[in-house]
Amino acid sequence: MYYSNGNYEAFADTKKAAGVDHKSAYIIGSGLAGLAAAVFLIRDAKMPGKQIHLLEELPVAGGSLDGTDRPNAGFVVRGGREMENHFECLWDMYRSIPSLEVPGASYLDEYYWLDKKDPNSSNCRLIHDRGSRLPTDGTYGLGKCTKEIVKLILTPEDQLQGKTIEDYFSDDFFKTNFWAYWSTMFAFEKWHSLAEMRRYCMRFIHHIDGLPDFTALKFNKYNQYESMVKPVLAYLKDHDVSIEYNVHVDNVIVDHEGQEKVAKKIVMTKDGEQADIDLTKDDLVFVTNGSITESSTYGDQNTPAPINHKKGSSWKLWENLASQDDAFGHPDVFCENLPERSWFVSATTTMKTKKLAPYFERLTKRSLYDGRVNTGGIITVTDSNWGVSFTIHRQPHFKSQKPNEIVIWIYALYSDVEGNYIKKKVVDCTGKEICEEMLYHLGVPEDEIATDASEENMNTVPVYMPYITSYFMPRHDGDRPAVVPKGSVNLAFIGNFAESPTRDTVFTTEYSVRTAMEAVYTLLNVDRGVPEVYDSIFDIRQLLRAMYYMSDKKKLVDQEMPLPEKLAVKSGMKKIKKTWIAQLLKEANLM
Repeated sequence: MYYSNGNYEAFADTKKAAGVDHKSAYIIGSGLAGLAAAVFLIRDAKMPGKQIHLLEELPVAGGSLDGTDRPNAGFVVRGGREMENHFECLWDMYRSIPSLEVPGASYLDEYYWLDKKDPNSSNCRLIHDRGSRLPTDGTYGLGKCTKEIVKLILTPEDQLQGKTIEDYFSDDFFKTNFWAYWSTMFAFEKWHSLAEMRRYCMRFIHHIDGLPDFTALKFNKYNQYESMVKPVLAYLKDHDVSIEYNVHVDNVIVDHEGQEKVAKKIVMTKDGEQADIDLTKDDLVFVTNGSITESSTYGDQNTPAPINHKKGSSWKLWENLASQDDAFGHPDVFCENLPERSWFVSATTTMKTKKLAPYFERLTKRSLYDGRVNTGGIITVTDSNWGVSFTIHRQPHFKSQKPNEIVIWIYALYSDVEGNYIKKKVVDCTGKEICEEMLYHLGVPEDEIATDASEENMNTVPVYMPYITSYFMPRHDGDRPAVVPKGSVNLAFIGNFAESPTRDTVFTTEYSVRTAMEAVYTLLNVDRGVPEVYDSIFDIRQLLRAMYYMSDKKKLVDQEMPLPEKLAVKSGMKKIKKTWIAQLLKEANLM
């Protein structure tokens, strides 16, 4: 397996992988990584679909890419997926997936045309004081803290092992708008991995100007399940891929034969009965180890989501694998000892009437009912004790929504403090109480909040997710297993708890698809390059743009720096006045 860039290999087809007709594949987990692995086995390795088997513990595919109308509860999405134009592996896959909306088009075509017609942007990112836009919204306010980010990027990752964001940054950094944008957009918290934050800074530096207004992002037309999962399921069905639901894989028995690691048996139960599968070296196993939405519990309008820390099948499977070989990672790093302050709860509100629409529309400066971009991403309440953010995507968010219904997603970043209006922790709140807290921060009169949040007007479903931010827990090399561990003959790990050898970032759809592609290409020796991560961090133009926007659009000579440095910059400007360097600085608005 090797990496490539440009369109020379991106548009090329592959030759059939050697011996693929005599091989089969067992994919554990039908989240995006598992679905992508099946696609690449068919499209690029040329494996017949009937030889591919997906084993899923739930009665539905998609993993964290969800969206459902829960019986006796209402519409639910557990989270949102933010995408961008340089998700190279994701778009590589979806160019081959037929659209279910547009005849004769791929899903990538459908997505591209939608974004061209209705590009994403936010007209309000930060609010406070019960619904007032923060006066400094749109600026970073980093000042001297800019140097902290620059220093972080310049520090090699191997020097950041096990360190947290709070270990590194100054107190002033956490008071900036930059941190408000960053932490709420990506769900980073102070106790999370500093190495992971560095990867994000480097990975998305080309979007430095799109962080405050979300012009960096792209979203689906509908919820994730209807938009992203159903087209892939249709593709797999057309290729005779087997998907078995209600299957709990307890272990994969791995033999160590000299330097080789060979998966020999899948230990599992199906519909409550033992149904083990014996394996040969020609039986490839792709394991989705761990899950951020595993063990989710659901409440409703009048009931909190039960607090639950019981590990489900994906975590137990990883633990059983890890006990066989240190190369298979250390799941406890990610699923044990999560701070009580962590994000655990999100909620989905269905607004049934237009009464409260003006409270949102005065922030978005857009109609909620025109089928176009609304908030463009989350709106964050900076003075919320819970760290509340909410978003309204294009409506309808579900095809089955009634006319005039609006679906709103809410999440609270901090779980161990009482709300500003509801004097309870968010983890102890009913759907109605979570909705009431949001309405309070929107400025709804207090004597109207209870009525407006009632079931006649709003129906809110809370979800408790004990592992939702596990990806970001501080880690060391080896805590996540390699996609294909050294010596592995027929076993690979896929998903966001596998370690891609690239500098890509977890908690993204791109990472799920990238690990799937790397796994398939490695185990089957597919002769086509995996698209490398977009190299914006190595582009001098992007670095100069970052200097401009991180300083809130100040010219180079006006940026905060010690006097000797400022004098040196002014002197240097004169020397480069007629050079290409000056041209680059002007293009970046630094001169």
